[in-house]
Amino acid sequence: MTLGFAPSTTSLGSNSASASRLARMLEPADWAAAGIPLLRSPREVVSGLHSRHRPLPTTAVVAVLDHEERLTASASFVRRPGPADGWEFRNALLAHLRRVVPHDLRRRTPVRTAVLVYCRDGDERWTEEDGAWMWGLRDACTLHGLRCGAYITLTKAGWQVFGEGRGGRRPSSDSVPLALGEPNDELGHLAPRTAGGAAEPLRRAAAR
Repeated sequence: MTLGFAPSTTSLGSNSASASRLARMLEPADWAAAGIPLLRSPREVVSGLHSRHRPLPTTAVVAVLDHEERLTASASFVRRPGPADGWEFRNALLAHLRRVVPHDLRRRTPVRTAVLVYCRDGDERWTEEDGAWMWGLRDACTLHGLRCGAYITLTKAGWQVFGEGRGGRRPSSDSVPLALGEPNDELGHLAPRTAGGAAEPLRRAAAR
């Protein structure tokens, strides 16, 4: 007679689901090496989207930019509670992209770029949630015929573009949105960031 415990199917299922979630995320080094096009004026993109959508923590703002970095369309939504899963994030981003802009799947190469600003609690360091958003953004862009653009976090410390080392103090997750077109001198100071995977700034030409 052999004594012991049979493995729990619930436990095995839970471990499998956790492993799948971890596979659907990108780490900062992978993101930085992916050739994400460099924004020419990230502070203008961030401040413009902050003014339009007034995001609070757990709000995602996805925007589509044309080849001259002009805003074509944007949408915002609140993240559902639960574990961070790139597949869920991909589906949410894709659903909102389909609502605001036609796909470009018939084009040989993408001419428009999607960027994501995610407002969250915590500090500037990379989290698994950030990794899941990166994976989701990249996959959603592929399925909608768009170029995958910057992933930007908005925290109490300010904003930062992951993989580039660029960021600023304003806007932040708790700052008051400015009216569109209102100047803000603080936005002009770009501070290199090295926390949480925004390692060495990438020296890439801006996408044309």
